[in-house]
Amino acid sequence: MKTVILNANIINEGKIFRGHILIEDEIIKGISDTASPPLSWERGLGGEVIDAKGKYLLPGIIDDQVHFREPGLTHKGDIYTESRAAVAGGITSYMEMPNTFPHTLTQELLEEKFKLASQKSLANYSFYLGASNENLDEVLKTDPRNVCGIKIFMAFSSGSVLMDNPENMEEIFSKCNMLIAIHCEDQKTIQANMEEYRRKFGENIPIEMHPLIRSEEACYKASSIAVGLAKKHNTRLHVLHISTEKELELFDNKTPLKEKRITAEACVHHLWFSYEDYRNMGIYIKWNPAVKTARDREAVLQGVLENKIDIIATDHAPHTLEEKQNKYNKVASGGPLVQHSLIAMLELYHQKKISLEKITEKMSHAVAECFQIEKRGFIREEYWADLVLVDLNSPWTVDKSTILYKCGWSPFIGTTFHSRVTHTFVNGHLAYEEGKFNESKKGKRLLFDRK
Repeated sequence: MKTVILNANIINEGKIFRGHILIEDEIIKGISDTASPPLSWERGLGGEVIDAKGKYLLPGIIDDQVHFREPGLTHKGDIYTESRAAVAGGITSYMEMPNTFPHTLTQELLEEKFKLASQKSLANYSFYLGASNENLDEVLKTDPRNVCGIKIFMAFSSGSVLMDNPENMEEIFSKCNMLIAIHCEDQKTIQANMEEYRRKFGENIPIEMHPLIRSEEACYKASSIAVGLAKKHNTRLHVLHISTEKELELFDNKTPLKEKRITAEACVHHLWFSYEDYRNMGIYIKWNPAVKTARDREAVLQGVLENKIDIIATDHAPHTLEEKQNKYNKVASGGPLVQHSLIAMLELYHQKKISLEKITEKMSHAVAECFQIEKRGFIREEYWADLVLVDLNSPWTVDKSTILYKCGWSPFIGTTFHSRVTHTFVNGHLAYEEGKFNESKKGKRLLFDRK
């Protein structure tokens, strides 16, 4: 099967150029930057021709942090529904977290999730094995060739596992030979803050107190512990969802990404929302770590631009409206983002806050480099044909009728975006085109080029 994409504005490896792409079966077989494509390409070579004039072509987005809720929490979302929403948003690969039920703490449970994804996922996939205070033996069995990483929660989040024993932390950092992704908030600090605000407000804590309960201090304390352990043991550490200005001092922007042993991620919601938004958005922007001040938001974006932060992701975490519409203590933390993450970042481009090249770097190239993903994340010959076409000048407003998440809501409802995803290719298969899906093929398990 052959597909030719003509006349696209290709964003790849720090450049934007007009060009043409030849896909054969699942692979990129040709890239032309000539003004006119080869004549045989124009005729389609017996396959499909897509004229992408005026549109921009990016390597498919790779999201290194999602919660697709299967197994055990499928009333919120599942691998099929959330991967479908992801593909509509230009995400062609994702890495999913272990805080499903049962928690993914054994190799057997991990492989059961891979089996589910092979049957249901429209995008490519990998899954983290969770680390707890009791499962070091299972962690050390993990094959770095076909599993994205190990996940540690240093604080309780929504339905999460927890590792809070310093001796266990020391042991896993000293013995684990693959990437550890970590949620950094200090549980004791959060508990002390929660007790203080309960004394003040009882069970009616205002949502505006969330970034004071899950505070800058809680984030920095945990992040500095994790970074210290990684430096001590030369562990490959990836710190998730940086939300504060203070944490940026822990990270390096002098070392090339391929040589870094400690990397960091920012999430779309921490680049978009700030403390002032609690007034109107309330519990719908309750995340862990919390959305913090406008100064923190701008600092995190600057960290992305200056390469202290290496990756942009979502931490997509759907909950039902019933689970969100509750008193502070009972409101589930997290929200759905995969359908809108790329276009939200493109909106920041329209606001002149970030370039198209930097968006592509942080949402595709750098994820592939950071995780050493095999032959993905770039538009290169002989790489998998994971590609997304976007129209930068096609305004639309998010409303309930456009939402594909199983939970049926979005923190972006009412937001007008200037850009839209028009086509998404997953392994050369046109999985999404102008609002329509072709679900005849499923995604593939990601593989990692690790020694």
